[in-house]
Amino acid sequence: MVVEEKVIILDFGGQYTQLIARMIREQKVYCEILPYNVSLEELLQAKPSALIFSGGLASVYEPEAPYCDPRFYRLGIPVLGICYGMQLMARDLGGEILQAPIQEYGRTFLSVTESGELFKGLGKRFVAWMSHADQVTAVPPGFRVLAQSKDTPVAAMADETAKLYGLQFHPEVIHTPQWQAILSNFLFRICRFSGEWTIENFVENSIREIREQAGPHGRAVCGLSGGVDSSVAAMLVHKAIGPRLFCIFVDHGLLRKGEKEEVLSTFQDKFNMQIIAVDAAEEFLKLLEGVTDPEEKRKIIGRHFIRVFEREAEKLGDIDFLVQGTLYPDVIESGTATAALIKSHHNVGGLPEDMQLALIEPLKYLFKDEVRRVGEELGLPEEMVWRHPFPGPGLAVRILGEVTPEKLSILREADNIIVEEIKRAGLYRKIWQVFAVLPNILSVGVKGDRRTYAHTVALRAVTSRDGMTADWYPIPYEVLSTISSRLVNEIPQVNRFVYDLTSKPPSTIEWE
Repeated sequence: MVVEEKVIILDFGGQYTQLIARMIREQKVYCEILPYNVSLEELLQAKPSALIFSGGLASVYEPEAPYCDPRFYRLGIPVLGICYGMQLMARDLGGEILQAPIQEYGRTFLSVTESGELFKGLGKRFVAWMSHADQVTAVPPGFRVLAQSKDTPVAAMADETAKLYGLQFHPEVIHTPQWQAILSNFLFRICRFSGEWTIENFVENSIREIREQAGPHGRAVCGLSGGVDSSVAAMLVHKAIGPRLFCIFVDHGLLRKGEKEEVLSTFQDKFNMQIIAVDAAEEFLKLLEGVTDPEEKRKIIGRHFIRVFEREAEKLGDIDFLVQGTLYPDVIESGTATAALIKSHHNVGGLPEDMQLALIEPLKYLFKDEVRRVGEELGLPEEMVWRHPFPGPGLAVRILGEVTPEKLSILREADNIIVEEIKRAGLYRKIWQVFAVLPNILSVGVKGDRRTYAHTVALRAVTSRDGMTADWYPIPYEVLSTISSRLVNEIPQVNRFVYDLTSKPPSTIEWE
């Protein structure tokens, strides 16, 4: 992606690295994350306007401590070191770092000794979030101490002539109340950025870049699931190359209620896109007969999905590109940029080795919340843009044990009731994921003075930023009561309702 103002964050293993990137983008400044050991040549190719060194778990005096090319300090662009990044800067430039006699963790009061541009408007004292076992005891030549705490003699430092800055605390977390002012001062007072990077600009640039990549005749195929990532990626490419994009929608019989109809209505009828809808439900259910192991279910579904996708793609003739909804966290976690030519990819379970297609990944520099904003900008329906995540194997991993048509029918209805009531209560956008589970538990109940022996439905509702960890969401009792009544009254095969109150870890979000 070509932008004139760009912050490059060097990742030294800090837990808040992605958070720094997200907060900078919220200031309408574009940024990317690169590994700490990126070469000078690679860094210059990225054309940074400023650098930020992230925090990290290591100590700078350890033999295997991560470090960067010292020539980065002499590029003539502003550099901000955070926590480990500041300690590394101090060590590289002639300062002194020692293990702190009193380690600081949590909220700490800082006294500003010299505000300069970085602390402009913050006053003489503010609260910051500390998390360090080492400390800078002597700043490098040319640096001044900007702030200190009771136990940290150098909480911030700067060589304003060289545009080098260091913060021992974490300005990127909300526990530092002045985080926005500090980042804004760095971006706009020190770096002199204009703050003009917007989602609208991203959409315009992406469409232009896709057109250039595809050329006048390039044809592309996209595995469209109806989830936000594949939907937004498909829309961007459609805007760029129109009818030369072919979307394949595979109905494996494990979708939510009304999902197929919604996807086809949106993309075929509203946006006039070329959609190949494949009804493969009977094939998948036949393969899943008698299968109870969760991992075996996933493997069967993944393998056959690829076979169906390949079968349909071959009917299209010559295809040059594969569109993927890869997001920036996937690229960051891989440690390298995504290859331009692929033979397999996790989004479609692994394509055949003889299907070599160049990738179009229009979302690979975006976070999930930014993808949703792109979807809104492109005019996708709100219910699609803000739809909760849904696993590739679909409802199969929300049915414990064997998957059967009857269990799928029960679960679809139960899930639909739960989502309807959550939306009616105004909670859908507050919850990261909410869904029904069929645990394959039959229990005794009473309906209309008659004994029943029927299914239990479990509800799972969690909050999360990225799915790596999650907390259960406290749905109000009155909403749970309404859900319970509807489930047992409207679904004859259900006579019991339970609520999953476990976080991740120790549980996973999905039950299988």
